[in-house]
Amino acid sequence: MRAVSESLYSDNVVEVEIEVEVEVEVAEEDTPLILGLEPTALIDYMVLVDWTLLDGIVIGERGGAIDVSIEELEHILREVESYNVLKMAGGSVSNTIRGLSAGFGVSCGLVGAYGDDEQGRLYVANMISSGVDVSRLRAKKGLTGRCVCLVDALSGGRTMRPCFSNVATLKAEELNREDFKGFKWLVIRFGIYSLEITKAAIKIAKQEGVSISMDLASFETVRDYRQSLVELLESGNIDLCSGNEDEARELVRDHDHDHDPIPGDALEFLGEKCKWAVVTLGPNGCMAKHGGETVIVAATGDGKVIDTTGAGDLFMSGFLYGLVKGLSLEECCKVGSCSGGSVIRSLGAQVTPEHWHWMAHQMQIQALTLPPTATNWSSRKF
Repeated sequence: MRAVSESLYSDNVVEVEIEVEVEVEVAEEDTPLILGLEPTALIDYMVLVDWTLLDGIVIGERGGAIDVSIEELEHILREVESYNVLKMAGGSVSNTIRGLSAGFGVSCGLVGAYGDDEQGRLYVANMISSGVDVSRLRAKKGLTGRCVCLVDALSGGRTMRPCFSNVATLKAEELNREDFKGFKWLVIRFGIYSLEITKAAIKIAKQEGVSISMDLASFETVRDYRQSLVELLESGNIDLCSGNEDEARELVRDHDHDHDPIPGDALEFLGEKCKWAVVTLGPNGCMAKHGGETVIVAATGDGKVIDTTGAGDLFMSGFLYGLVKGLSLEECCKVGSCSGGSVIRSLGAQVTPEHWHWMAHQMQIQALTLPPTATNWSSRKF
């Protein structure tokens, strides 16, 4: 049985380690199934702000995620120091892996590095409490990555500014085949600065017969490094690729179309390169393609949005759960819609116990089989 624990980090910063209140059956199978590559561990600083505040403190466009320097990060933190700041383990891949483990009981692990600082210890403790195998994470001298997530208090839209300056990072040459043995899937995130280790991980994973799931990261990353992304997709090594509609449009913006790029164009493009392709559409649901089959699935729930951070990451938790359980393409999307919808109901990319209950209820409504972690969830009244 697990409980919520909180400790004050400073006057306005709350360090949170949310732990599931039910008995989490993490090791559903003895053999680990899904491994996440997180070369640099990351801590999120979540802040609900007035959207107008962003004009004065944010570099670049709203809504995306671009890297900033330490000085720029510290400037943003100073500007929001009067706000309540929620501090928790983050990172797209880590969010997906944590969701799979804590929410669906899938045996998962992480490979990567974290710094020998307070943020690194928080990151590891959070993953352990969620049932994630951290034996492949390396502790290194240096800083753990940080990311400020500025969330519009009215719409729930988020703007992320990560800082990877002088951080502890796993190098490509530090990977070995033992890191990947026994896994069925490797979850990665496209990024130009982590491209070397990503390619190394893909190569070793394929030698071990591991399938690859890749997230498109952000619309800025797709726009600025599209050529490198397309080369990776055309390698034939990416089995599943997912992204949101903004990332999807940037992916196919340079293609010859007689219309402005739409998510469906990107789905077709990705479907030609990968076995599975997924484009999430926010409140409009998602679309997915596998071979000759294409499905469009509506969003789940009542439309309540507090914070969209991690929506795509948690969608992929549910979608990958569906794949490893042998569900149909439509069912995978429905489960993903339920898990993605659960995380946007509170601040941060970690689903609260209350909202895991909510997810289970939505799955029941859609006649989806509940994961073993939901043993005590179905009795909750809504």
